Amino acid sequence: MIWQKMSLRVSVCIVLILCVVIAPFWKIVALADETVLQLSSPSVILMEASTGTVLYEKNPDEVRSPASITKIMTLLLTFEALEKGRIKLEDEVSTSAHAKSMGGSQVFLEEGEVQTVDTMIKCIAVASGNDASVAMAEFIAGSEEAFVQMMNEKAAELGMGNTHFLDCCGLSSDSEHHTTARDVAIMSRELITRYPQVYQYTKIWMEDIIHVTKQGSKSFTLSSTNKLLKQYQWATGLKTGSTSTAKYCLSATANKNGIDLIAVIMGAPDFKVRFSEARSLLEYGFAKTRLYVDENKEELAPIQIQGGKEACVDVKPEGAFRYLDVTGNDFSQIEKIFVYKERIEAPISAGDQVGSIEYKMQGKNIGSVAIVAAKDVEKAHYIDYLHRIILWYLL
Repeated sequence: MIWQKMSLRVSVCIVLILCVVIAPFWKIVALADETVLQLSSPSVILMEASTGTVLYEKNPDEVRSPASITKIMTLLLTFEALEKGRIKLEDEVSTSAHAKSMGGSQVFLEEGEVQTVDTMIKCIAVASGNDASVAMAEFIAGSEEAFVQMMNEKAAELGMGNTHFLDCCGLSSDSEHHTTARDVAIMSRELITRYPQVYQYTKIWMEDIIHVTKQGSKSFTLSSTNKLLKQYQWATGLKTGSTSTAKYCLSATANKNGIDLIAVIMGAPDFKVRFSEARSLLEYGFAKTRLYVDENKEELAPIQIQGGKEACVDVKPEGAFRYLDVTGNDFSQIEKIFVYKERIEAPISAGDQVGSIEYKMQGKNIGSVAIVAAKDVEKAHYIDYLHRIILWYLL
């Protein structure tokens, strides 16, 4: 009995000692998620690019001046014009007097100087050239004003509800030229997911271009404004910006283990803070996330169709499935279930949805991918049924 009491007292003492010693460490662990992201920048957001999942935010909808991160939209419209065949990388762009007159960051294009679209993109993405931005805007739309209208139309199309542009490069200090961290993340996501070839430009640290003018030819070195390229091994882009009104801004992109993150910093007090806090956001995001990807490459069996010229239609998944996990779930528990409509009737067009692939984890739906028709099937007429009957008897 005495030994039992002594054992109990010893046990209680040990528990109390452990509580005193270990409790502070548990507190540190519990607060780690909060303290690691005590950021001084007034407005930030962290987004995973493939799913659009927001991982962290601080005043993300606060309207602010964007400075040169405006050029993300200029680059987006440039790549869109390339995709649609309206311009080509080898096309030559002539610099107007208006483009040459731009102040701020520039690559010192002379009036009448000709550079290819490819070089102009480098001047915008690497050195943040205001003159190159205006030259490209005029080349694509005929005037900067017309191009700015395209920018605002694209912003509306993307759901950037708190954005309005007055120029194509971000020089304006007018309050009517504004956006938010969330909207910057949205247009950054559109650019890097739709046109990943932009990384061929935004990863450039230093590169020479040749100015050819009436005075002759001379080399000019483009030097990246994104110092994160040298400070963070996973950095891939994207765009910096700073004015006295906007202070220091950055939309930083990075890729690690197949995950693309976008960290937007707006209104940082100095240029060092914007880079250090973007890095903190990116490291936080990579530590917190894992991405499940099913490319859906398998071939699906054709399915029956009613009333069509063909009895079956080929089908395919609409695309890959991505699920971003932030809780450490076991991906081996993910179930993949094929679900088709009970009755599919002709006519049907390629791309029409005929079913879906449902993904579940622990009984909960975590997303889906549409199954679509791979080709058109016209509605059958009397002559088609007669033809089938004849073939049936012959065969």
